[in-house]
Amino acid sequence: MTIEQMKERKRELGLTVEMIAARSGVPASTVQKIFSGATRSPRKLTLDAIRAVLEDAAQSPSSANRTYTSGRDFLLKESPLAYGTSPKRERPHTVEDYYALPDERRAELIDGVFYDMAAPSLRHQQLLLALAVLLRECVQLHQQDCAVYIAPCDVRLDADSYTMVQPDIFLVCGDHDRNAKSYDGAPDLIVEILSPSTRSKDLLLKLYKYQKAGVREYWIADPDNRKVLVYHFFKENYLPQQYDFGEIVPVGISGGKCQIDLSKLD
Repeated sequence: MTIEQMKERKRELGLTVEMIAARSGVPASTVQKIFSGATRSPRKLTLDAIRAVLEDAAQSPSSANRTYTSGRDFLLKESPLAYGTSPKRERPHTVEDYYALPDERRAELIDGVFYDMAAPSLRHQQLLLALAVLLRECVQLHQQDCAVYIAPCDVRLDADSYTMVQPDIFLVCGDHDRNAKSYDGAPDLIVEILSPSTRSKDLLLKLYKYQKAGVREYWIADPDNRKVLVYHFFKENYLPQQYDFGEIVPVGISGGKCQIDLSKLD
């Protein structure tokens, strides 16, 4: 989809720049500059984020009619049953706000914005458990000094007050406080399992966030297409490598010593 086609789709769906910015994680000023032509060579990652919002809205027209607030106060929804927008604020949310959420409410905080999380499916949890067990077995077999954690487990990704995520699976290698309330910093490896409600966030927003935070390796498991994308951020060229369920995936941060047999996911 070209920029002109995206502009036309935006008009057809009745979306504002603020709506697209809120759903994509791209600043409203950047979206405006792209659509106005002020930015002549937008980054591919930025265009992909905007394109994903327009494609999702086109596939689910009702999502284009939701009411959104503008700016950092927007509360992104991962399902029609998610919580509504929060009252207008002049400051970003913090981890203090995160810990003040009701116990029954599951959400992530990314750069001061809350993202509500829908309950995972049985298939999602089945894959999560299988992958976590395989990773743990491999770490133990090859005596890697790494610990495997699964959601819900808090990660204060930037070690600041504005981001708290719950990756499906993450590995931390080396010394760290295993009794801490959350892990502060970037894990060595993160695995996210796609679902219809998290697909664009995991493929775009979290991809960018994890890479910038210093995560060394990022796996995206796609159960619908039976594939796993692997990003090695510690390499100079970290274009993703794609593996089918049934193939063997080497764990990059182990130097290839650990290898995960994806055929065991079924």
